[in-house]
Amino acid sequence: MALFDLLRMRADATPLACACPARDYAALRQRVERLASAWRALGLRPGERVAFADGNTPRYLEAYFAAAAGGFIFVPLNTRLGVAELRRILVDAQPALICAESSFMPLCREALATNMPRLVELGGAACAHEALIAQAPPFAGAHPVCAEDPAHIYYTSGTTGAAKGVVLTHANVATHARAAAAELSLSAADTWGHIAPMFHLADAWAVFAITLVGGRHVFLPRFEPAAALHLFVHEGITITNLVPTMLNSLVQQSGVQELRFPALRRILSGGAPIAPALVRRIMDTFRCEYINTYGMTETSPYLTLSLPQTAFSVAEDFSRRAMTGRAFQGIELRVVRDDGTAVERDGVAVGEIQVRGATVTPGYWRNAAATAAAFTADGFLRTGDLAVQDSLGWVNIVDRKKDVIITGGEKVYTTEVEAALATHADIVECAVFSRPSECWGEEVTAAVVLRTGCVTDADAIIAHCTALLSAWKVPKQIVFLAALPRTGSGKISKQSLRAIQPS
Repeated sequence: MALFDLLRMRADATPLACACPARDYAALRQRVERLASAWRALGLRPGERVAFADGNTPRYLEAYFAAAAGGFIFVPLNTRLGVAELRRILVDAQPALICAESSFMPLCREALATNMPRLVELGGAACAHEALIAQAPPFAGAHPVCAEDPAHIYYTSGTTGAAKGVVLTHANVATHARAAAAELSLSAADTWGHIAPMFHLADAWAVFAITLVGGRHVFLPRFEPAAALHLFVHEGITITNLVPTMLNSLVQQSGVQELRFPALRRILSGGAPIAPALVRRIMDTFRCEYINTYGMTETSPYLTLSLPQTAFSVAEDFSRRAMTGRAFQGIELRVVRDDGTAVERDGVAVGEIQVRGATVTPGYWRNAAATAAAFTADGFLRTGDLAVQDSLGWVNIVDRKKDVIITGGEKVYTTEVEAALATHADIVECAVFSRPSECWGEEVTAAVVLRTGCVTDADAIIAHCTALLSAWKVPKQIVFLAALPRTGSGKISKQSLRAIQPS
């Protein structure tokens, strides 16, 4: 199924159902068709890329579907990117069109000082997005696409700092939408809160799943705890997915225990590890069902849900809610050792999670080497996540195979941060590792060895990293050591670094 068909069929079936504030599904479809037609009039051809950078707004909803209608490949941009990272992405994706909110537009111009594609400004008094829709020529029909044609490219940082574009096909995304609707019992009675960023698959999958069932979309342009709680109460949100750092800030809000959320039926959490104590507090605060999720950009995203399919005791049910979970519909999941043999399902033996299924990416954009390295000979995707598995097949992640840090829902590769640290003139050696954080799930921490006689302090090192990296990758703590601990083979022992107690 082509992704535009999800909207077309919904608008045909329930044209007057509310799609988003002040707009029914018939009106949403009309605006999407006009936007696709306007992009065609700008000269875009099927298969060309449309890069998009905005807060959570109805424009994002329209753009996801307009790209599908026109046969274009949609490239959501993280609005927290630094100029160097943005440049690498734009050079790789080669978009024919960049649509960006006003505050992000200067960064786009700086990232691509030459060979600029067409730019469309979103928002502001001179919103080109609205002008395009108003002036669009008649819609000539959706461009025919195959199920395996690329629909989206999401960029994730590689271990060397080079961005990799994850390709998701129309079939990947549509299959995930149908599976999510079934797993989560989504229906036309649901109101989804787009609170996590729509450039990230923590939220973007719901664009399609909620439209599939005819639910209602509501938007929070930028996350702010009080505004999110207001949206819960006054927009009647029934279900949403947030990263743990967002949930932690919500339950910490003054007066939240006095609020009531009568419409809310499920809170999902994903994108980062979460402490059981926070799960308990979420359930006590929102008084609704809690579901932990685990997934990857490469898998559209969900791989597991902590949603029991059989009855458990109260204590066992809570324990499972805080686990990584059981396999998502349509996902074949295994936990294997380095030699490919399955680990014992005893909740103790550790192996890598590997997955296969219709929602798994076919590979990375124009990167055959990375694609080949990501898959096993029998077609399983290597997640790089280490986990244990119990007798019921449920998994629980215990570590990341390549020391990936997940902080506030964003992945941080330690080698990229180490490379930035190494450019500081006073640092001889460095190593980056994670520490647990109630707020962020994990906290980026750096151990450094300074040159003899240097007195550089932590603030100076953090400022140095801030100039080179996106904000979430900058170390929150600096540990000064006379020498880095090493294993018997001479490698830096990050296990020993994690054991160092914070000062």
